[in-house]
Amino acid sequence: MPNEASVLPLVISLPHCSAQVPPQAAARLALSPLEVEQSVDLGSREVFGPLPALKVLPAPQTRLVVDLNRAPDDLGPKGVVAAIDYAGRAVFPPGQGPDQALKRRWVESFWRPWHREMAEALAAPGVRVLLDGHSLDGIGPAEAPDPGAKRADVVLSNRGGEGGEAAPERGEPTCPPEVFRLLGEALRDQGLSVAYNTPYAGGHIIARYGPRLRARGAVAVQMELNKDLYADLEYSRVYPEKAAELSRVLNRALSRFLSHRW
Repeated sequence: MPNEASVLPLVISLPHCSAQVPPQAAARLALSPLEVEQSVDLGSREVFGPLPALKVLPAPQTRLVVDLNRAPDDLGPKGVVAAIDYAGRAVFPPGQGPDQALKRRWVESFWRPWHREMAEALAAPGVRVLLDGHSLDGIGPAEAPDPGAKRADVVLSNRGGEGGEAAPERGEPTCPPEVFRLLGEALRDQGLSVAYNTPYAGGHIIARYGPRLRARGAVAVQMELNKDLYADLEYSRVYPEKAAELSRVLNRALSRFLSHRW
């Protein structure tokens, strides 16, 4: 836990930061260790992890076994236990993927313990923000909603529209639009370009916890960092000094954002 004088009233989730494959799943995967590594949100642990939050919750296992940012009852081919990775490759050999019963067991073993810890962390006194941390490619890949598009340094999501306003198909935003834009302004003041809910409007984690946080005056925001800020051109490695500097920049922006009362 950081020094109490510097701690930020945040809980940070990092659901896609791990390449670890649990032993009970290792023999089933069709992907190589390098291909599993490619499923990681590169740099998310290095940049978000050092922030002086009340709690940082990294994923203990790869999203290819259980995706913590999916609903536990989403057992379809692109659900909590995915059949296809983000490059379009089969995660399991033909005919050897987990059946519905095994998927449920994996949810009980991997998904529920992490989310129990999340719920406990968010229930602690003083939490004002759930920050769900991710990273994305600098140019939208072919399978993304924005193929070929150059992306902002930071993509903020609150399950809303392009200004953070409510999107009828998604319900109430997980962070009020005016508060959401305060965070964007704080990031821009640090020299970062910012997009709202484009190309991604936010996943299961902020959708799950956002309403209960808003009911007590707190908020949930998804933050995607552009890998071009700290990684090589092939997205094969993180430059530690660049990641550390971006972490310091985020700390300053978040401190300014949290100086506001809402």
